[in-house]
Amino acid sequence: MSAPTLFLRLEGPLQAWGIADSKFVIRRTAGAPTKSGVIGLLCAARGVPRADAGSLLSTLTALRMGVRVDRPGVRWWDYHTVGARMKMRTAEGGAKDGVLLSRREYLCDASFLVALQGEAQLIDQLTIALRAPCWPPYLGRKACPPSRPLLEHPGGVFPDVLTALRAVPWRKRLRADTPPDVIECFVDWVPTSDCPLAPDDAEVWYDVPTSFDPPAHQPRFVLRHSLCVGHGGDLAIVEEPIQRPTPRPPRSRANYRNSAYRQARAARLDADHQLCVFCKNPATTVQHITYRRAGGNETQDDLRSLCGLCHDAVTMLEYGMGMGMDRINPEEPRWRTAIIEQRQEILRFRSLETRRRRLNAEEVE
Repeated sequence: MSAPTLFLRLEGPLQAWGIADSKFVIRRTAGAPTKSGVIGLLCAARGVPRADAGSLLSTLTALRMGVRVDRPGVRWWDYHTVGARMKMRTAEGGAKDGVLLSRREYLCDASFLVALQGEAQLIDQLTIALRAPCWPPYLGRKACPPSRPLLEHPGGVFPDVLTALRAVPWRKRLRADTPPDVIECFVDWVPTSDCPLAPDDAEVWYDVPTSFDPPAHQPRFVLRHSLCVGHGGDLAIVEEPIQRPTPRPPRSRANYRNSAYRQARAARLDADHQLCVFCKNPATTVQHITYRRAGGNETQDDLRSLCGLCHDAVTMLEYGMGMGMDRINPEEPRWRTAIIEQRQEILRFRSLETRRRRLNAEEVE
């Protein structure tokens, strides 16, 4: 069924779209606009403060979203100092003199086409707000203004988001620009009665905002599509996927505030007698062995009880191998040696760090 579509051209000298592990002193950016970032831009256009966005978020997160990477840009790091002559908070809850040093990543000279589909009334309201925004729009961070009009492309009615992204031809920016052979698209995957489970090639992006103050996000499933650029900038779907290095998947996490997840977590801990399934020490958490139903639809079989040390070891192995939705089951014998070795490495590191802190404390005294 066709739906009204709003197009956003997101292009500028710098962009930065925060991801789940973009925190503290290292602030990374996603390779494409996130749903949280785009919704934040829409809220700014409508003049909705962070603390008051709760009632509007459920409406905006229901929009189906697709992103076309017309120009991926170049990743660039910037060095920041914050808090000169101010007391800075420490991880232990105290305060110290000095400045907070941080590194922040940006996308330079990138260009994206975002398509949003939803009810006609909502699309019209957002279009009006973007034509005369209440607050200046920016591309992820306030230091990143857009260099082209957000509403550069007129909207329309399309059967799906991918068709909408194909409807806008790719255009050169400079005469010397060479059209790329293939451009990528990231499109929301939505379950249907015929396909209730996410396909194997779906990715989990933890960027659906449930609150901006404090920040809280839920996961969504995203499908990658490749479009080949033809004569005149026309686009066609690439039937056979282009062979390229597998990108590191976005960090995947459960929605820990969801009551359904909490019930599944409690049931799993009870089933394991509150013990770690790997080392039999008291369990302090549960581990997802699959994220195919993440976000509150987990079953008890999707989780395993673990102690803190085993949880850290399994998680480090998963991210080191770039695993996607299907993760490590610590009960499987094939993972036993790897988990034991990772546990030992963590213990050695913690022992060295403890000794280092003790020596530093003695020097201060």
